[in-house]
Amino acid sequence: MLDRKNISEAILKSFEAKSSDLKTFFENTSTKGIGYFFIDDLLPEDIAHQIYDVFPSHSDTVLKKSLKEFKHIAVQMDRYNSLLEEVVYAFQDKEVVKIIEEICKISNLQPDDKLYAGGLSMMSKGHFLNPHLDNSHDKDREQWRMLNLLYYVSPDWKKENGGNLELWPEGLKNTGKTILSKFNRLVVMATHNNSWHSVSKVQVDRTRCCVSNYYFSEKPWFSDSKFHVTTFRGRPEEKMKDKLLQTDAFFRNQVRKVFKKGIVENSHVYKKEEE
Repeated sequence: MLDRKNISEAILKSFEAKSSDLKTFFENTSTKGIGYFFIDDLLPEDIAHQIYDVFPSHSDTVLKKSLKEFKHIAVQMDRYNSLLEEVVYAFQDKEVVKIIEEICKISNLQPDDKLYAGGLSMMSKGHFLNPHLDNSHDKDREQWRMLNLLYYVSPDWKKENGGNLELWPEGLKNTGKTILSKFNRLVVMATHNNSWHSVSKVQVDRTRCCVSNYYFSEKPWFSDSKFHVTTFRGRPEEKMKDKLLQTDAFFRNQVRKVFKKGIVENSHVYKKEEE
């Protein structure tokens, strides 16, 4: 039976063959605003297919629909096929974390076993994620969010399908960069005050499936980094929407100045049975 140890060993094998090139790629993209890298064929193809095949149905997930986003998420991992929990936590294996630290030249990264804003996401026709900055901190506002890990498992996913990751290293007034949500591809990107990113609208009657994790640290990327809530913006052509979302972000940031952990508990957290 596949478990997180088997999966993490396969992840490490892929990384070890390419770590030098990935280190160079991350360093080069960091100078352009958002450091990132991606690695294809991360797992043996049959394992990647198995992961995709056991993704939950939409009825067993949480729908998030607003001006900001339209997607399904799943974080309560013990409700689903055990393979999904195993693959999520394989990315939290200490050796996997260590090799990513080396590639990104960061020390003391901490994976998040509570899966705050992590877990699974599914996006079908019409679904999207507007340009945004991830929340700067973890659930308890004790550590800084440093890296976003996105592992895509939808077979034969093409660029014209939409549902692709978009990075905006030069800000939202300039052209973004599209990274295909390719089957069996892992994308690792830095998250900081300039890491604007989005997901293009899905154009086909299929579901783009993704396994996500975040790594945190006691120190931020930059010495002048400041706390912020998850901050959404409109796309360049969405002028009115952009104004509304900026206003929303301003007031939510003001609330968090008074209520450090927010007024309402964030439900996007894995609450394990023993807790």
